[in-house]
Amino acid sequence: MTLLARLAAVAALSCAPLAALAAPATAQAGQAAQAAQAGVWKPPLQSRWQYQLQGNAKYAATGGVNVDICVVPQSGGACVRPAVFDIDLYADGDVVGNNTTLNTAAVKAVHARGAKAVCYVDAGSIEEYRPDYQQFVAWHKSHGNSLLGKPFSAEFPNERWANINNDQGQRDFLLKMMEARVDKCVQAGFDGIEFDVVNAHEEGKSVTGWTVSPATQLVYNKALADLAHRKGLSAALKNDLSQAAELVSSFDYAVNEECFQYDECGQLSVFVKAGKPVFQVEYETAPSAFCPKAAKLGINAIKKAVDYSLKDTPYKPCK
Repeated sequence: MTLLARLAAVAALSCAPLAALAAPATAQAGQAAQAAQAGVWKPPLQSRWQYQLQGNAKYAATGGVNVDICVVPQSGGACVRPAVFDIDLYADGDVVGNNTTLNTAAVKAVHARGAKAVCYVDAGSIEEYRPDYQQFVAWHKSHGNSLLGKPFSAEFPNERWANINNDQGQRDFLLKMMEARVDKCVQAGFDGIEFDVVNAHEEGKSVTGWTVSPATQLVYNKALADLAHRKGLSAALKNDLSQAAELVSSFDYAVNEECFQYDECGQLSVFVKAGKPVFQVEYETAPSAFCPKAAKLGINAIKKAVDYSLKDTPYKPCK
């Protein structure tokens, strides 16, 4: 046997045990992921929901969330209660703590009422008031100011569009940070997660400060859905209507703002046809104008405040 052949044989023998160990480890990881996804909560197609991202001091004991809300729907009759509460990961700092307290109290109260809780997380813009904000700033500065873009809007100047490209590892870093947030959703006991601001490609560089392709947005959004499922949570697609058909297989339900106002709700029919609910909210449009349309499309629509605040009230479900 030549020296080269001996060296090859030794290398093969030394690597064989590692390969034998790696295969079971990979299989175990895959089985764990499948088990987590198998236990993911999936909301029924027709589920009444409430969107309350801002706390109310009257309900400090339940993390600022009015878990007993019951209102007469647009369709009339007796008052009805939400079966799904979409609330922030953290308790409102004006009500409980200082925007760093996981809203476990609200989640427990929601569950005690027989309802489910969806964890609101901003995945596409970086908010200054979040406890992990300085980590984003530090990464941005150490990587050529390549992460934090323009302010989200005039109404929300305290958050900035994130760069989800990966030329300097931005997407990898964002997904690492999102994983930490998802872990906190799990820790707080949530059933699902809403990843907000996942449509940078639709807005363009003039709005966000970054050039994001549709393909890049798909990669990021699918990675978010996979992340939620690996952690045992269901995942909501927030807006991004232009890619609804391409993402319906990855997400468990959709959350939308104002698609009736802008005559875009038809694009969400792919979710309804797939047996996946659409949780929808209007602010400026009257329930009498959008509720009949929501009924035809099978969308779970509600009316919230005209000023875009998301407190417990006003709240008017269509049915």
